Parts: sequence; C-alpha cells; structure tokens
Amino acid sequence: MELKAVMMKRRSVRRFTEEPVSREQTETLLHHAMSGPSACNARPWEFFIVTRPETLEALRDAGRYTKHKAPLMIVVAGNMKKALPMQLRDFWIQDCSAAMENLLLSAVDLGLGACWEGLYPMKRMVERVSKILNLEEHIIPLGMAAIGHPAEDPEPRDQYDPKRIHWVE
Repeated sequence: MELKAVMMKRRSVRRFTEEPVSREQTETLLHHAMSGPSACNARPWEFFIVTRPETLEALRDAGRYTKHKAPLMIVVAGNMKKALPMQLRDFWIQDCSAAMENLLLSAVDLGLGACWEGLYPMKRMVERVSKILNLEEHIIPLGMAAIGHPAEDPEPRDQYDPKRIHWVE
C-alpha cells in the first residue's frame, strides 16, 4: 500500500475477528516499530507481545478504555536504564510514541486493525499493567496496541485543518 493510503486509512479499530495475528506479521510490526526515530539513537523502548488469553483478559481489565478483544496486544514501554540522562530523560516518551505510531501504520499496511490504548501518564493504569506483566521498576508502559484482523472497516479520512496551521515566514 502507498504511504498516503496507509496514512489516511489508519483509524482506531476496536472490533476484531478471532483469527490470530501470525508470528511473521508480528515480527514485521516490531521491525517497523523499531525503525522509528529516537533521540540520540538511545532506543529506550521495550515491547511485550501478549497472546496468552488470561493475560489479554487481565490487560483488558486494566482500565476504562482497554476493553478491546484483540488476539494480540503489544505493550510499548520505556526502559529508564536506556533513557537519556537528567533533563533529557523524558525523551523516552517521544521515542516510544514514534515506535507506537510506526506500529499502527504497519498494521494498516499488513491489512490488520489496531487501536492505541494509552497508559502513561495515568499512574493507576501504569501500575496495573506493570503488575500484570511483572515489569521491573525501571520499565514504564507507555501504551498498548490492540491488534488483530478487523471486524470493522472505518472509512479513511483526512483530518487536515488549515485553521491549525500557522506560517512563520
């Protein structure tokens, strides 16, 4: 699929079939996620691939907006041991967000659907997901991507708004 088509077709998909996402597709998603930009190439991301039904159910119960029944959940997290030092530390958020967006775009290109379920900075949800996945203290989950074969097909859309553009010439 062409980049323009992928960009316009990328929408939050919240209903999925039960068909599993293949290992090959999952690997492709991860290759694309890790191709994202990273401040000073620190790459402070970690990816947790969840397909075990009991863990998927626990993650669905982690928050108000995490209820999507997808056969695959990828948790994108920041590894603070790999984050930049001192005042640059919070660049992990941008790095992991870029990885998440690449993951979502890759899903569209593979014919899959995905929904970004935000966790950070909501402390309770971060704590719940950390506990479910038994994450070490220096790993902070940024968000989860519910991924699967879509049971719905939202219309592509262009959200371009010229009122939000401010030319500084």
